[in-house]
Amino acid sequence: MSDTDSFIDEVTEEVRRDRLFALMKRYGWIAVLLVFVLVGGAAWNEWRKAQTRAAAQEFGDGILAALELDENAGRAAALGQLSSEDTSAQAVLDLLASGELESDDPKAAVTRLLALADRSGTPLVYRQIAILKAVAIPGSGLSADQRRARLDSIALAAGMTGLLAEEQLAYLDIETGENDAAIERLQGIAENAGASAGLRQRATQVIVALGGALPEG
Repeated sequence: MSDTDSFIDEVTEEVRRDRLFALMKRYGWIAVLLVFVLVGGAAWNEWRKAQTRAAAQEFGDGILAALELDENAGRAAALGQLSSEDTSAQAVLDLLASGELESDDPKAAVTRLLALADRSGTPLVYRQIAILKAVAIPGSGLSADQRRARLDSIALAAGMTGLLAEEQLAYLDIETGENDAAIERLQGIAENAGASAGLRQRATQVIVALGGALPEG
């Protein structure tokens, strides 16, 4: 490389450095701001995660403390003082609280379960469980028509919840003297491949008790 070429390269490199320094002086504050934003965002995210973990732990500790009490009424009262902004956690809390109320105050248990089922934002699975539990509680105060209307809303659902709703509807049919309708429902359950062994056994036992014919196989 000639001296001239070397000189030109050096000048070009100096010009580049001068331009870079000029750009840094002019726009360097943007880079600094971006660094602060990134660092601040990461810190805020970690703080928020820590707050969420702490709230979840406090909620769980509250549930465990409530369940360690000796009497149903005391456990129900302690659980009733808890709450969570998380819809799934709140649903579990309501299910636990209603379970403690069943024996002493079945109507209050059903009221809490149906409030859970009707609450906006409740995940579908918890809504279905709440309805199934509510209609099965003795002394609920719900009429046969009210229970049937609730069960009809989930009887067509896929999976076990739909089959369990069909089972409860069959018991309602028996209660209202519609034994043939009950046998037909129970036969459908017994033939359903998605039914558990326990559910099939209950269905076939009731079919036999009603004098119905068991499905082949």
